[in-house]
Amino acid sequence: MKKGIYISIIALATLQLFSCKTDSKNNKSLIKEITFTKEGKLSLFDLKDSIPNLITKLDIEIADDEYQIQTGLMYRESMSNNQGMLFIFPEETPRSFYMKNTKFPLDIIFIDAKNKVVSIQKNAKPLDESSLPSKGAAQYVLEVNAKLTDTWNLKSGDSISFSKI
Repeated sequence: MKKGIYISIIALATLQLFSCKTDSKNNKSLIKEITFTKEGKLSLFDLKDSIPNLITKLDIEIADDEYQIQTGLMYRESMSNNQGMLFIFPEETPRSFYMKNTKFPLDIIFIDAKNKVVSIQKNAKPLDESSLPSKGAAQYVLEVNAKLTDTWNLKSGDSISFSKI
């Protein structure tokens, strides 16, 4: 009886040893890089003298369900300067974002239900879990590469328009 137990233990140990072996030449990452998917177009406008002047146009990816909103730009390596992610919420309320698992700095633009910029969190630090709140109620949030809002001279009161494709 003891002989059978010893043989079983040796067999299990041998199986475990070989099942955990990895071949570094054939070991490939199973993680697929997340790439940008164009889902719409967005324009930013400066409202000098109540006349809309085009600031820039962006290709946008849209986050409009719970999973997409929670994931956002997490785990991505970068984004082009002509791209952004637009978060669409069902109602207007004060918002707060953070940079958990986001690997590159962003400008976070909070936008109200009338498509007006409420506030901007500039140069949000990668991987930082600090709360980055809006300065008012927002129904939309646009994330773009850090420092672009300075380049565009974007400010509270400017506006957006967007369309899904």
